[in-house]
Amino acid sequence: MTAFAERTEEPGLPWWLVLLEGIAAVILGLFLLTSPGATLFVLIQVLGIFWLVGGLFRIISIFLDNSLWGWKLVGGALGILAGIVVLQHPLWSSVLVPAIYVIILGIQGIILGGATLVMAFRGEGWGIGILGALSIVIGLVLLFNVWIGVAALPFVLGAIGIVGGGVAIVMAFVMRSTDRRASVRGSGTEGGEGEARPV
Repeated sequence: MTAFAERTEEPGLPWWLVLLEGIAAVILGLFLLTSPGATLFVLIQVLGIFWLVGGLFRIISIFLDNSLWGWKLVGGALGILAGIVVLQHPLWSSVLVPAIYVIILGIQGIILGGATLVMAFRGEGWGIGILGALSIVIGLVLLFNVWIGVAALPFVLGAIGIVGGGVAIVMAFVMRSTDRRASVRGSGTEGGEGEARPV
């Protein structure tokens, strides 16, 4: 058996799990588009619980593996602190967390756009330069109009959820049909080998 055949036979995610993830993403996207405020509020509370539990587990992991214990301690303490703040102040956090996220996206857009422009001036092509300039403009818009970005964030996330969930659902059915063809092919090969063997 070749290495490629061994790799293709390795078990991956089951198709039904990809289907469930796609359905969940579509439902979440629909909620974000139809009732963005309430859905974003619930998502940020879930994020606060995630930060809190993740911070606790990161600190506990120091006792199991003390490599890089300083970073784990700082990351765990920050996660616990952020989780407590989000859960103790739900109304403020539902505004502050998206605003911080929009600011981070704006800074990231400017940095990536600048790096892309440098690549364009080094001869990578004018197309990549246009994308870099567009990334810088979007980053500046997000930084100077944070609240517009916060207002648009649920709708952008909702659209991404619906599109990504739809793609995941289609891929789940493609995986299912591929698995069925592979199982039929495998059973046919086994039957053929059984007939070829002398008794």
